[in-house]
Amino acid sequence: MIIDRSGRDSDNRRILITGGRAPVALELARLLHETGCTIYVAESAEYHLCRVSAVVEASFTVPPPRREPLAYIAELESLIERWQIDLLVPMCEEIFYIANFLERLGRHCRVLSDSLELLGQLHHKYRFIEMAEAYGLPVPDTRLVTSREEWLQAWGRKDAGVPVVLKPAYSRFAARVVMPRENGNAAGGGLPAPPEDISPTLPWVAQQYIRGKAICTYSVVYKGTVVAHAAYESRYRTGRAGASVHFEQLYHQTAFQWVSRFAAATGFSGQTGFDFIETEEGMLYPIECNPRATSGIHLFGSGDGLAEAILNPERLAEAGRTVTPMPGNQAMLALPMLGCGLNLITRPGQWLAWWRALCGAADVVCRPYDRKPWAEQLRIVAAAWKHSNNTGLSMTEALTEDIEWNGGG
Repeated sequence: MIIDRSGRDSDNRRILITGGRAPVALELARLLHETGCTIYVAESAEYHLCRVSAVVEASFTVPPPRREPLAYIAELESLIERWQIDLLVPMCEEIFYIANFLERLGRHCRVLSDSLELLGQLHHKYRFIEMAEAYGLPVPDTRLVTSREEWLQAWGRKDAGVPVVLKPAYSRFAARVVMPRENGNAAGGGLPAPPEDISPTLPWVAQQYIRGKAICTYSVVYKGTVVAHAAYESRYRTGRAGASVHFEQLYHQTAFQWVSRFAAATGFSGQTGFDFIETEEGMLYPIECNPRATSGIHLFGSGDGLAEAILNPERLAEAGRTVTPMPGNQAMLALPMLGCGLNLITRPGQWLAWWRALCGAADVVCRPYDRKPWAEQLRIVAAAWKHSNNTGLSMTEALTEDIEWNGGG
């Protein structure tokens, strides 16, 4: 559901973006600014990329939504009224807290979000697979694990040589994922002990490990119609199963058809991304859904129409148009991409391919007209490192723990 009561119909709109720590938020802020929009950002982190960006009119510190959801919403409402915001665009997991108060915020401006009920189903890694299967789409064997007994039962298949991936039903950036080589399902080794907090309220998923090529997508959808779409192969990541750090526009008709079919079946509206595995035989299996902005946004340039898809999705839907990035567009997160190169330095063939990818892509954080976010990312990493040391969280978890949503209202 996209609520629009602003009544304004020009590109000179006032946009409030949340999740300003994320590179995708910075990317969208720049694209919308180029169309004449005035950009405001609300973020609970002390340091974030949009805070120092030249395209942002003003940045506001707000309460952390995970710990203070009511105060967070009240502050957003106040900002929307004060600055006469036309469109609120959540970019990260704070979208779940915003969706829980969609009607309240929607009285003041259009909100780029669907209902909490649908977002929650898509975010839950088992329920999402259930949905895809119900729509007649092929899915990997996926089982919900809510107890120590179910954890052990799920691995009764390992003796039959079926490798399995373990992951929390609610997770992001592959945090806490246990891949087959680590859990002993592929070749030898023992099954790790179940997490102490595993329960019906904090379930895990046991998913069949599919060998193949990782394909990721990003889409903007309006009432079930895909109005913007990008796909890319996930070759360089922050770890074996982590977030992608290099992106190259990939024409993948099967992925587009899959996303279009799923979007139409759900009637979804908003930004969303899917992770797939494509087998050597060409079968495409969904692994998980991220019902928010994802890194495919970096593939869109200023003339590719993404701003139109965000600002006026109904026009594209009515015209039957889907905007896509220019063929061959590439982008990267330079700092983690350099880390990938260090890991490949002893593999000459792979290192050379990495070097070509590095030289062919532009950094998504630093732009000639907007250089300050590059230094800001160093402050973000330093703050996350400090928080990680103080809490025992991983660096990835420290970067997002104040906005995470793991079920509930």
